[in-house]
Amino acid sequence: MNRTELSTEWQTLQNQYDSYEKCSLLIKIFNIALFSAALLMGGMNVVILVVLLVVWLQDAIWKTFQSRIENRLLQLETALADDTATTAMPFQYNRDYAQTRPSTLGLIKVYMRQAVRPTIAFPHMVLILISVVVMLSGI
Repeated sequence: MNRTELSTEWQTLQNQYDSYEKCSLLIKIFNIALFSAALLMGGMNVVILVVLLVVWLQDAIWKTFQSRIENRLLQLETALADDTATTAMPFQYNRDYAQTRPSTLGLIKVYMRQAVRPTIAFPHMVLILISVVVMLSGI
């Protein structure tokens, strides 16, 4: 095992993991801005509701990509913690994923599981609930 290669891969993936977190926050801020603009302009309708749902799903998909990086980071950390471990070969991120990639239906299930995680569902669920209340009350 080459510790330098594993370490280089870990550093690269850790930076990517952190950037995915920032982008997820931007997705949430975008949804808040969209909701706020629609509310202020009196344009709360089914189309806005659908767009809010799509953005929520996009956040879940984004976080699913991030979770793949997390899985690889954990493999690398295990290998780096134990010099005798052969749990990770360097630079095998895509190959490892290709071997475990779920079917299309399985991937959709993963996206849905991600979407309901509290750190992803918030604030999307709140915005959707408020949108429904506003639409139903005619505010």
